[in-house]
Amino acid sequence: MGSSSTPVFLFPWLTLVAIIWLQSINGTNTVFPTYSSQLKSQLKISQVKLNYLTVASDAGKLFGWCSGVSARHLPLWLVLIIGAIIGFIGYGVQFLFLANKIASLPYWQAFLLSVLAGNSVCWINTVCYIAAMRKFPVDHGTIVCLATSYAALSAKIYIAMSQVILAGNPSDKSIYLLLNSMVPIVTGAITSPFLKESKPAGPKTRTGLVTIFVIAGVTGSYAVVETAAPVFDNMPRRLPPLILLVMVVLLVIFVPFVNVIKWIKEGSWRFTMVGEEVEKSVTKVEDKEVEEGGEGCREEERWETWVRREYGVQELVASMEFWLYFMVYGCGGTLGLVYASNLGQISRSRGISDTVLVSISSSFSFFGKLSSAPLSALSRHMVSRPASMLLLMIPMAATFFLLLNPTNPCLFIGTAIIGMCSGAMTSLAVSVTSELFGTVHFGVNHNILIANIPLGSFLFGYIAAFIYDKEGGGGHGPCIGTRCYHKTFIIWGIFCSFGTILSFVLYIRTRNYGPREGNRAADQFDGVGG
Repeated sequence: MGSSSTPVFLFPWLTLVAIIWLQSINGTNTVFPTYSSQLKSQLKISQVKLNYLTVASDAGKLFGWCSGVSARHLPLWLVLIIGAIIGFIGYGVQFLFLANKIASLPYWQAFLLSVLAGNSVCWINTVCYIAAMRKFPVDHGTIVCLATSYAALSAKIYIAMSQVILAGNPSDKSIYLLLNSMVPIVTGAITSPFLKESKPAGPKTRTGLVTIFVIAGVTGSYAVVETAAPVFDNMPRRLPPLILLVMVVLLVIFVPFVNVIKWIKEGSWRFTMVGEEVEKSVTKVEDKEVEEGGEGCREEERWETWVRREYGVQELVASMEFWLYFMVYGCGGTLGLVYASNLGQISRSRGISDTVLVSISSSFSFFGKLSSAPLSALSRHMVSRPASMLLLMIPMAATFFLLLNPTNPCLFIGTAIIGMCSGAMTSLAVSVTSELFGTVHFGVNHNILIANIPLGSFLFGYIAAFIYDKEGGGGHGPCIGTRCYHKTFIIWGIFCSFGTILSFVLYIRTRNYGPREGNRAADQFDGVGG
C-alpha cells in the first residue's frame, strides 16, 4: 500500500525541502564582497579589474541555456551534479590561490574561473524551477518565490558556516571559496534522491505553503536579529550562527514530517482494518480532492483565456513590452545585484565590517523575495506583477539618494531597502516572464531577459569602479571616505529613476494582460538557468 500512496502525501513536500536546501546554498556569488578585497590585493589588480571579475561571474548566466537544454534530455539529479561540479572547479581553484596552495593565478584564468562559478548557479536554479513546476503545477509561482527567498540568505548562511568553523569573523577569507566549492557538492548528493519523477501534489497545498511561509519568516527574522542585536554578544561566538544553520536545515522539514505522521496514522489504521480496500480508499480520497479543487482549477483555466499568444524568440525581441521589461529589470533587479557586489568596497571605504553590510543585504533580500510569494499568489486576483514591479522600483530609486547621507544608519537602512526591493524583483521576474510572454518558450525567453545581468554588471559596475579608482588616487590604493561612492550613488539613482518611469509605461501597456500560470505550465516549461 505504501509504495503507491507515499508520493501523494509526502514526496512533493520532500522535493520542496530539497529545493529550499539547494536555494539556501546556491547564492555563492553573493559572498563575493566578503573576500573581494583580499582577492584584489593578492591578484594586485585595480578596482576596475576587480569589477571585471564580477562581470565574469554574471557572464556565466549567458550560458544558462545549456542547463535548460540539458534538463530536457537528462534526469534532474544529473543536471544538479553537473552544476555542482562546475562550481567545484570554478571556486576550488580560486580557493587554492587565495589560500596560497598554488603559487600564482593569471588574471585571465581567474576571469574564466569566475565565468564557470557564475554558470554553476544557473544549473542548480534550473533544477529547482523545473522540480517546483513539476511537483506543484498549480502553485509553482508561489513555490518558486518561497524557495528562492532562501537564496537571498546564502551569503548569511556561508558567513554563519565560516563563523562556526573558525569561531568568529575569519581573517583569512579563503574559507568562503572553500565553502562555495564544497557545500553545493555535498548538498546536491543529499538532495538528488528527492528529485526523481513522482506524482505531483494535489490541489490542496495552501496549509502547507502557509506553514512554510511562516517558517521562512521566522528564519529570516532570526537572521536579522542575529546580525543587528547586541543580545547575542554574551553568547559563545559559535552559538548564534549555529542556531541559524540548524533552523535552515531542520525547520523546513516540519511540513513533510507532519504529513508523514498523518500518513502513518491514517494509513496504518486503514491497513489493519480494511486490508486490500486501502488502495481503493486512497484513490477515492484523491478523486475527492480533485473534485473539490475543481473550482480552483477552473479559475486557472479562466485566467488562461487571457493569453494572447506564446512568444518565440523572434516575437520576443520584436516586442516593445520585452524591451521595456528588459530595461526595467536592468535598472532595478540588476542594479540591486551590482550594489550588493560592491558592498565589500563600500564597507571598507566607510570603515565598517564587510560581513555586517553583507548580512544586512542578504537578510533583507530574503524578506523581499519572501514577500513576493503572496504577491505572486494575489496577482492572479488583485494587481498584476508588472504593477508590483512598479511599486518596488519607487522606494529603491529614492534610496540611492538617501545613501548620499554620510551617516552609518542611513547606509544600513539604504542597504536593507535596496536588498528587499531587488530581492523581490528578482523573484517576481520568473512569474512576470511567463505572465507576459507565455510558458512554452519560457526557459529561452527568461535566459534572454537575464542577459541584462552581465550587461548591467559591466555598465553599473564599471561606473562605480572608475569613480572609486579616481577618488582613491588612480587605483594605486584603497579609497577611504564617503566621496568614494558619492557620485556613483547619484548616477545609480538616476538610472533607477529612469527605470521607475519605464516600469510605469510597462504597466500601462500590459494592464490588460492576464496571468499565464495554469495547470499545463509544468508540461510546457523548458528550463531556465538564471
